[in-house]
Amino acid sequence: MLAEPGVQAAPVSEVIFPLAGRRVWVAGHKGMVGSALVRRLAESDVELVTVGRDELDLRDSDATLRWVRDVAPEMIFIAAGRVGGIAANASFPADFIADNLAINMSVISAAVRTDVPKLMVLGSSCIYPKHAEQPMRESSLLTGAIEPTNVWYAIAKISALKLAEAYRIQYGHDFISAMPTSLFGPNDNFDEGRGHVIPALMSKARHAVETKAGVLEVWGSGAPKREFLHVSDCADALVYLAERHSAPETVNVGSGSEVSIREIAEKICAIAGFDGELSFDPSRPDGAPRKWVESSRIREMGWAPRISFDDGLRDTYEWYLAARAKALKGSVDHVG
Repeated sequence: MLAEPGVQAAPVSEVIFPLAGRRVWVAGHKGMVGSALVRRLAESDVELVTVGRDELDLRDSDATLRWVRDVAPEMIFIAAGRVGGIAANASFPADFIADNLAINMSVISAAVRTDVPKLMVLGSSCIYPKHAEQPMRESSLLTGAIEPTNVWYAIAKISALKLAEAYRIQYGHDFISAMPTSLFGPNDNFDEGRGHVIPALMSKARHAVETKAGVLEVWGSGAPKREFLHVSDCADALVYLAERHSAPETVNVGSGSEVSIREIAEKICAIAGFDGELSFDPSRPDGAPRKWVESSRIREMGWAPRISFDDGLRDTYEWYLAARAKALKGSVDHVG
């Protein structure tokens, strides 16, 4: 199990903002987190609204304001944004900072100007200082230097969190934020060059099996440790917080356990059926040595994850293979 062993389930916190019967907008509903939120909210009695990027460019503040004014959502989850791994951040630094700043500014400003009752901004564990004490507490934010390979994305995310907090403090808007740990699951980007570690390794392992390769290359030393949470568990936690949390401080959302990059690669190879050699390339960047969030606040509110890491990896790989088969027919993108 991913939850800390021996920890008793906490009493469920009181619902202070029930979503049932409300109009809820998931901004970025086709991404990994956004699509998981859509699936989770389908279980609730909400009026779900979405809009595709072909209809609305969230970087356009005027267009975003008009859309929000017309639709009048009562709850907004900001799951939209440009995301990617180390290679993508290094290749497109201007896009990562500019696009994410513009998207969050447009949506938050529209929510302010139309008096949306509640809004949630999503951070990421990668925006904590590179050498923050582990596990990383919410108070660690802005206490040290950011991991250089992720600085552009991190600055934009921090700005969004602080913008929402500032509006809450100055004007009383019920804007909250959550800080998920590293996520994986369906609808991730499985591109080997631009994806995060799990989907990139799944793509590499699948290719190695199909080509009968004897060696699979892994970026870095394999030593860094990461905490991972299945995106379906993350979506459940975000809905939980939307209904029960109302404070300026962000809340960490994690699984409670760590795994090394080497272990992840070994597990994925076993699932994919690759029995060749793993070759680690220490000339490639490792990123932060550890990323593990301290999640006692949400545990004390009564929430805990339900999907184990191994089960989540198997389910994600099966989804990836199915999605890739559809992609070959031209119906799905970003699956490697």
